[in-house]
Amino acid sequence: MSVDPAGPTRPAPTTLRPPLEAPAAVLPPGGAAAWTAWSVGVSVYVLAVVHRTSLGVAGLDAAARFGIGASALSTFAILQVLVYAAMQIPVGLLVDRHGPRRVLLLGVLLMSAGQLAFAVSTAFGPALASRAVLGCGDAMTFISVLRIAAHWFPAAKNPLIAQLTGLVGVCGNLVTTVVLTQALHRAGWTATFATTAAAGAAVFALVAVLLREGPGAVRPRPAPRPTAPALPVRAQIRAAWAEPGTRLGMWVHFTTAFPASAFGLLWGLPYLVEGQGFGRAAAGGMLTLLVVSNMVFALLFGRILSRDTRSRMPIALTVIGTTALCWAVVLAWPHGHPPLWLLLVLLTVMGSNGPASLVGLDYARSYNPTERLGTASGIANMGGFVGAVVTLFGIGILLDTLAGSDGTHSAQAYRWAFCWQYLPLAFGTAMILRLRRRVAAAAAPAPAR
Repeated sequence: MSVDPAGPTRPAPTTLRPPLEAPAAVLPPGGAAAWTAWSVGVSVYVLAVVHRTSLGVAGLDAAARFGIGASALSTFAILQVLVYAAMQIPVGLLVDRHGPRRVLLLGVLLMSAGQLAFAVSTAFGPALASRAVLGCGDAMTFISVLRIAAHWFPAAKNPLIAQLTGLVGVCGNLVTTVVLTQALHRAGWTATFATTAAAGAAVFALVAVLLREGPGAVRPRPAPRPTAPALPVRAQIRAAWAEPGTRLGMWVHFTTAFPASAFGLLWGLPYLVEGQGFGRAAAGGMLTLLVVSNMVFALLFGRILSRDTRSRMPIALTVIGTTALCWAVVLAWPHGHPPLWLLLVLLTVMGSNGPASLVGLDYARSYNPTERLGTASGIANMGGFVGAVVTLFGIGILLDTLAGSDGTHSAQAYRWAFCWQYLPLAFGTAMILRLRRRVAAAAAPAPAR
């Protein structure tokens, strides 16, 4: 990472050093117990991804069930993701103060209640409220799992564990695209979503019985008494936000995550079925490629990042540039109907978006002390979901504007609607480049006198 010669030079603040290494007596041990704790925690995240992405394969069914158009349909995903994003800082504070186990248990309860309500809803209003509840529970999962990993594994392994968490979580997306797609058309709306809600009972019992937050001395206590007094809530948020590394992590997460998020959460299946003329089964199979690609890139990036943290920014910028280029070729293809091979390339490239977004969380982890790790991670994790909200809303509005007289959308309508993505891509990239120089300048040693 280069240093801006025009930037301010000063001694590197202590918060710019990775803070997660505990004193020698309480170093996280790793080992079988660590993997067991992580496995229990990540089971909640898998369930969360199933709930989160379930609307992505049920968009056309939801439009028919509730009698709504594209912009109203996008409201489901927008509200769910908006609640998720808004909850990231409160959840980070809850994890810092009460520990990840309690937060995970609350998250499972909220997700199950929201999905059950969605299963029995027959009107737009109640269904919308149920997705908000689901988004609130979903928001409590990923940060909690990362905090468990920080307690159980040495700091050098955290980038790899974060990528593995994302990789295993993507299995929930695989369940959605393979199982839920078929279940919706065989068992129907209510039975499918009620079954996914019932799965929460098993996961809740697993966490309640088996999850240990940390090995002995590093386990959070209900009433901790740290050496330094805990910061008030506002002061803790301000301290995390004031760290340029936290903001850089947020914008990396924002810019890398949202293209695949918007496609997988809602608009992917309608684009492939309505815009490109594929059958539902073929479209579901193509979305599976997005999931498999995500898993491969998670393994690749996890190994690279665990060996050399200097690869963080090259990975992020390469993924952003490649995604933008692939979409440009797809959208510029004559008549809006790119060939199958090009769509498969696009889906493969977008599979790198999720793993690259975890680079943002690694920035937040590395540049903040342990006592505000949850808060900083929440700020960074908020970025990609804000980007997804902006993208989902923009595409939905444009599709409604360009809809035919019968309410359907042509390939040309999808072509112009997906051009909206370049606005958040450009803005996010500009913010990354700006904060990259600031972080590099802050980390540079003072010149000799």
